[in-house]
Amino acid sequence: MTNQTIHVVARFVALPDKVEKLKAILLGLIEPTRLEAGVIKYELLQNQSDPTDFTFVEEWESEAALDTHLASVRLQVPIAKLEGVILPPA
Repeated sequence: MTNQTIHVVARFVALPDKVEKLKAILLGLIEPTRLEAGVIKYELLQNQSDPTDFTFVEEWESEAALDTHLASVRLQVPIAKLEGVILPPA
């Protein structure tokens, strides 16, 4: 069995009047996350045709590394700030 990396695509759509707030929250995640053990790639993209649409493209060394990231306080605090800023998942 070969070691395979874990790929994640995480999409967030801002409420129309909350684009800059969402962008600030998401940008604040980049630098600390890139310092975490097991991260290979962590990029934020903003749709040029629809500025409310943001996507993280991530690559992790293992599922354990991703699980550690998802459980971290460093991630949970900003996630709590998303209520009222993003559209609920469809």
